[in-house]
Amino acid sequence: MTAKAPTSTASPVLAGTGPRSPSLRYAWYVVIVLMTCYTLSFIDRQILSLLVGPIKHDLQISDTRIGLLQGLAFATFYTLLGLPVGRVADRHSRRNLIATGIFLWSLMTALCSVAKSFGSLFLARMGVGVGEATLAPAAFSIISDYFPEESLGTALSVYAMGIFIGSGLALIVGGTVVSAVSGRPETHLPLIGAIASWRLTFLIVGLPGVIVGFLIYTIREPLRRNLQRAADGQITRPGIAEAAAQIRRRWKPVAGVSMGLSCQAMCNYALLAWAPTYFQRVYGWGPRKTGIALGIIILTIGVFGMYAGGRLCDRWKSQGKPEAPLRVGVISTASAGTLFVLSMLAPGITSTLVLFALSQIFLAMPVGSSYAALQFIFPNQLRGQVSALLIFTINVGGVMLGPLLPGLFNDHLFKNGNLVGYSLALTIGGASLLSAILFRSIYRPYRASYYELRQETLGEPEPARV
Repeated sequence: MTAKAPTSTASPVLAGTGPRSPSLRYAWYVVIVLMTCYTLSFIDRQILSLLVGPIKHDLQISDTRIGLLQGLAFATFYTLLGLPVGRVADRHSRRNLIATGIFLWSLMTALCSVAKSFGSLFLARMGVGVGEATLAPAAFSIISDYFPEESLGTALSVYAMGIFIGSGLALIVGGTVVSAVSGRPETHLPLIGAIASWRLTFLIVGLPGVIVGFLIYTIREPLRRNLQRAADGQITRPGIAEAAAQIRRRWKPVAGVSMGLSCQAMCNYALLAWAPTYFQRVYGWGPRKTGIALGIIILTIGVFGMYAGGRLCDRWKSQGKPEAPLRVGVISTASAGTLFVLSMLAPGITSTLVLFALSQIFLAMPVGSSYAALQFIFPNQLRGQVSALLIFTINVGGVMLGPLLPGLFNDHLFKNGNLVGYSLALTIGGASLLSAILFRSIYRPYRASYYELRQETLGEPEPARV
């Protein structure tokens, strides 16, 4: 008989303020609130992609520096703070951590409006990354405590819809705002003074974060489930050395999932950063038309793909395939890369848009299931930290390189900004192929880690090998 954790003096790592058996309806409410936060984060980080032209003109910077603003500037502290933030999420209130981050990144988005140089805008974008570093590790852990394993893939996929809802809204709303204010003279604001129209856009998208920051307090901190226990049945509180040892024991699946999703993220961030510029430069679209067209595609097709990937993962999982998240990753990334390259090589706008939309379905599919993949092979006390490690890898390979590589290819390989489609095809085609290879390479070690954890936490023996 296993010992129960104390309830009166337990630290947040052992217990939360939520009900012991929350209703499924309430669990989905928690997911929707967290997805709203994720949506806001992507609106704030992606709005810059629609402002490339006026920012380049006002600050006199190159495509490479635009890539740095969209990638490295945001990802520097987002990456560096992820690991310590993950440890905080494993030991303290995850809800309070998220609320603090929302207020911070919203403030820093608004401060982008007063940047006077590349350097000051770079620092403001770094501040956005600091705030957003709090969200993913805490959200993954909270959702994993509210949902059973057989539906976690779908739950995390719904949460991850925030990527495409936020990006789509950033394009639609941002494109409309940019179009509405682009013809206006400078706006005079109290304390700030006269600002250009593109600066006003940052203020408009940054302020709603205050409201969403309070919304997070409508959810309860859940009880922590699937906790690792010592031989005497007592719940353990692994230190940094033990956490590192657990990750080393599972290094192959951790590395495969993290690097595979990092390559997928490279595709996603390259597309979000440069697709608006592609349609503006190659087809002569204005900001409003670009924002609405791409926003609708990403908002609808991307959300559908995200949900489909989660459902497919849960279906394969229920059929006794523990490597289900990896299977979703292999199929989707290989398909997304092929379709996207074809869209950039298509002869006309109609075929380009059709292939582009189809590629979005597959590009979205592996995200939520990959988030769930590492939750399946680690005990509760380490989920925030391993999630932070996953985000760290995504940032290094995806957020930093995704926006940067097309800019580099434009400036130094093709030496022609109008060939941005080829730069995107090269970036996304190569990264998606590598992602599929990485996911497929870890089927066996992932299965071993999955069964090992279930034996340690639930006492289930590994199935006999046929």
